[in-house]
Amino acid sequence: MTQQRSSPPASRATIEDVAAAANVSVATVSRALRGLPNVAASTRSRVVEVAGQLNYQADPAARRLATGRSHAIAVLVPFVNTWYCAEVMAGVEAVCAEAGYDMVVIALRAENGDRRPIDGTEALHRRVDGIVVVDVALEPAELDEMISRGLSVVSIGPPLPGCASTGIDDVAVGRMATEHLLGLGHHRIALIGDTTDTVFGFMVPTMRQQGYEAALNAAGVELDDELIVDGSFTVQGGAEAFDQLMALDDPPTAIFAIGDIMALGAMQRARELGIDIPGDLSIVGVDDQPVAEVLGLTTVHQDVAEHGARVARWLVDLLRDDDHSVERFIAPITLVERTTTAAPATVVVG
Repeated sequence: MTQQRSSPPASRATIEDVAAAANVSVATVSRALRGLPNVAASTRSRVVEVAGQLNYQADPAARRLATGRSHAIAVLVPFVNTWYCAEVMAGVEAVCAEAGYDMVVIALRAENGDRRPIDGTEALHRRVDGIVVVDVALEPAELDEMISRGLSVVSIGPPLPGCASTGIDDVAVGRMATEHLLGLGHHRIALIGDTTDTVFGFMVPTMRQQGYEAALNAAGVELDDELIVDGSFTVQGGAEAFDQLMALDDPPTAIFAIGDIMALGAMQRARELGIDIPGDLSIVGVDDQPVAEVLGLTTVHQDVAEHGARVARWLVDLLRDDDHSVERFIAPITLVERTTTAAPATVVVG
């Protein structure tokens, strides 16, 4: 069942336009203009100035929403206690606030090792008008039921048939990080990932590992399974993975952690053990969380809050206009080189 979208009128400045002009996230713009805390005074002043220059104001259509709707949007997430999901929700909420919608968060649950099916769609469609699906591989029957009940659906991560979606190329993420380390002269490059099965169909770890392996193969570096360890997307998991790697007879000279949170755990353990970063060991992460900049972590940057804002804008458009075209947008990624990567102490030639 196909859904379509069209772009919002170009003549009206959106919250995304203000964010781009002020060089901040949509979530920051939303907080600044609503007088919410956790915004620096200088940032708030800049956002207000830019909003004035662009003649920005909350969506005038927000007061003309069609009757008979709930004026709410659901965000379906596999976890609620992660930086990534929090940033996505912040981006969705910023657009919802501008457009006059409430946001409802729905976290999936696992029972007996299996994902609990998304049931109660009949009740759900009376609570919300549309759903943002975040990194969850819906079963075809689940998606069909949602759409058949009049719910508009968009997604972040895996594309869903007939639904607008956005995400990053996670294979390219793994390749980019690994190629950076290879370019510095590293050959013993470890990967801290998550090779455990996920009941939510979360494919990010697998895809980033594929990029890592592809980069090694292209450079003629033989894959060593001992250098691939689980970090469980936690600080503690990253620290334990670091211990496992350093205990090897031939430890790595560089580590690619597929998430900043695990890279930070590895850095913390290295500091405790007196291992110099990057003198003794280089580390690369993914996401570019705020703490990554503070600690100088080299990482692959993605604008997570903007992913949420983008699909929320699409969803608002869907709820206001039946004439839309399905869209898949691959968001850009960039390598941010800081102080945790350098050439190995002894470069091995050949």
